[in-house]
Amino acid sequence: MNIFLIAFSVLLLSFTLLSVIKHQYWVFRVFDYPRLQKLVLSAVCLALFPFFFNGSTVLLYTFLALLSANIIYLSSQIIPFTPLGRKQVLRADKDIPEQSLCIMIANVFQYNTNFKGCLKEIAKYKPDIVLLLETNKRWDNETAELAKDYPYEVKVPLENTYGMLLYSKLKLEDAQVKYMVEDDIPSIHTVIVLESGVKVRLFAVHPTPPVPNENPRSTERDKELLLVADLAKASALPVIVIGDLNDVAWSYTTELFLKMSGLIDPRRGRGFYNSFHAHYPVVRFPLDHAFISTDFKLKGMKRLSNFDSDHFPIYINLQYEKKASAQQEPMTPDAEDIEAAKEKKAAV
Repeated sequence: MNIFLIAFSVLLLSFTLLSVIKHQYWVFRVFDYPRLQKLVLSAVCLALFPFFFNGSTVLLYTFLALLSANIIYLSSQIIPFTPLGRKQVLRADKDIPEQSLCIMIANVFQYNTNFKGCLKEIAKYKPDIVLLLETNKRWDNETAELAKDYPYEVKVPLENTYGMLLYSKLKLEDAQVKYMVEDDIPSIHTVIVLESGVKVRLFAVHPTPPVPNENPRSTERDKELLLVADLAKASALPVIVIGDLNDVAWSYTTELFLKMSGLIDPRRGRGFYNSFHAHYPVVRFPLDHAFISTDFKLKGMKRLSNFDSDHFPIYINLQYEKKASAQQEPMTPDAEDIEAAKEKKAAV
């Protein structure tokens, strides 16, 4: 039992240490994801050590101290995304329908054929904006009936699992498809016109993840997110960034994105809203996001039912309020953050 406890504890501590190292290779970045799992397992190890470890007292207390430090560190990363954390986005205290919009973000899993399940979920919640990710030509054809209720659309069906279909009930202006970093990874940039006439800039993104079978580095993902952060920061209009960012809400890169963009995260102070993996409850992470400028408040947010994808859809209801900017505070970058963002954007 001694060998097992020591080996497993060393493994957990190593996983945390790897995630702290700000290297772009996947071996370091992939351990950003399971922080909740690492926290739970570290707590289990800490509880087991006093009862089952029969080695030297010095070694016992060393591991108790290291595991305790690991738990404190991981808790500090996770607590902001629980009801114990401070809410970055305030709840709207009154309903202004003409300044509201609801969005559904769904990575459908390209090889999934449950098209009716997807359409049923859209019909149930009736969002104003629908973003479907991993959509190829077949998904385009099978969801074409959405055009009856969604007269505005931007479609980029691709066979490489990075296609996008954007449907909108609200008017879209200046819609563009851009390939900001990689020639086959699109993003959609457009302006939404609310019923009140207020214009909102929307960025829909789906960068590649840092995993061996996709991309061994996080370089391209980080670069795309930070380039979008610059566009969001420079926008004179309210901003919403949505998509499968292939990054967890608590990672260093996501936090850097928020600092550089001036956007805020409605998850903070509310919950994880884990969207992936839909089929494995023990291994779930918040990968699908909606980040907003400080002139939005939250009317509601929930994880929707899965329709055989590996992702759960995420639904968010927002309300534009000009005065909200004086009530909500974004994170701000320091000199180290600015330098790190500059290096990531310059990376090849």
